[in-house]
Amino acid sequence: MKTLYISDLDGTLLSPNVTLTKRTVSILNDLMSQGLLFTVATARSIASVKHILKDLELTLPIILMNGVCIYDPLKKNYVKVESFGREDVSKLISMIEENHLKGFLYTVKNGKLATYYEELSNKALKDFHDERVSKYNKSFIQIDDFSSLVDEPLIYFTLMDYKENLEQLNEIAKELPNINSVFYKDNYSKNMWYLEIFSKNTSKYHAVQFLRNHLSLDTIVGFGDNQNDMALFDACDKSYAVENAIYDLKLRADGIIGRNTDDAVAIWLNSNGLKTRKENNYE
Repeated sequence: MKTLYISDLDGTLLSPNVTLTKRTVSILNDLMSQGLLFTVATARSIASVKHILKDLELTLPIILMNGVCIYDPLKKNYVKVESFGREDVSKLISMIEENHLKGFLYTVKNGKLATYYEELSNKALKDFHDERVSKYNKSFIQIDDFSSLVDEPLIYFTLMDYKENLEQLNEIAKELPNINSVFYKDNYSKNMWYLEIFSKNTSKYHAVQFLRNHLSLDTIVGFGDNQNDMALFDACDKSYAVENAIYDLKLRADGIIGRNTDDAVAIWLNSNGLKTRKENNYE
């Protein structure tokens, strides 16, 4: 039976300092060398993921930006990208302006990701920008108005603000027929929330089903911690929430494992991923 294991990154596979521990890297690389099928599903783009996962010997496509992009780490290209329709982009930009919100807008053109912003209007947006520039050498492009991009192949909006400032736009976005969104608390900022908006034809659920067919899989097992992992769990045959996961995801999960701070995903896979393998000691 062909089984794929898929883990979320932030709050699940990663430690609180946004890295993979040496123990997690050792366990996962060892398991994959013995035939374990493993990949990740994240809200992040390839710009930060390629740095965060540089020590992990991944060979299977990875799910990026909540399923908007599927990326081949060996060929270093996008297997699949889902864009907005022009009319939907125009509506979204108008709604964002009406709600006096700022954020980031992404496009993939000729296989290259570009990230645009108008202004960094709060600390969360500035921290998001500065961390990715300093740690991952990510490029951002500042423009006067998102509306100048309506004819580009746009794929994703990321908005960050206090929950109460994003709630109204989230409710409106959910009513649009061609739009999907996820609304969840940031793992690293005490009071900040993410609202991420993308095409209705995509989500972690859609991306997992694509991999199921693309890789001819029999079973898929998922690991997560936050609201945007609901779609991942819905697509998986089995799902496990880390102990630090939100309450609703724990209710949805088939089981609860340890905390992300204790290498829980890697430890679980070491015990269960390859039942016939000889146990190793990674303490």
